[in-house]
Amino acid sequence: MSDEKKDFVVKDRRIFSEDSREDEAQDKEPSAESSPEVEAHASSSAGEAQATEAQQEPPLPEINFSTFVVSLNASALLHLGAIEDPTTGQTNKNLSMAKQTIDILNLLEEKTVGNLSTEETNLLKNILYDLRIIYVKESG
Repeated sequence: MSDEKKDFVVKDRRIFSEDSREDEAQDKEPSAESSPEVEAHASSSAGEAQATEAQQEPPLPEINFSTFVVSLNASALLHLGAIEDPTTGQTNKNLSMAKQTIDILNLLEEKTVGNLSTEETNLLKNILYDLRIIYVKESG
């Protein structure tokens, strides 16, 4: 089976940090089976794709409890019609989805009592208060 010629190229499309890509590139050695033409084409197209992605997407913030809560807040505001959908540019109301997101935030508040810093507790309380006020205005 090792004598058969491979007619396909496997590309790993998963997203990794730049540091891990550099480490992996140093660890890998080109195999004797792969042709230099295929490797050159794959590396040039991969480099172009990475450069394009880096220009289009800003770096993502660090994931922690506060950014998670802010993300849920943005989702609720989107469903309340308070902000426009970044993909379509339109504002659409979906009060049932907004209520579900508010309920999820409320559940987080209940389940994390005593385990959050004062900043995280205040952030969660303020976001819940604001979302509830907007929800009442939009549904009434």
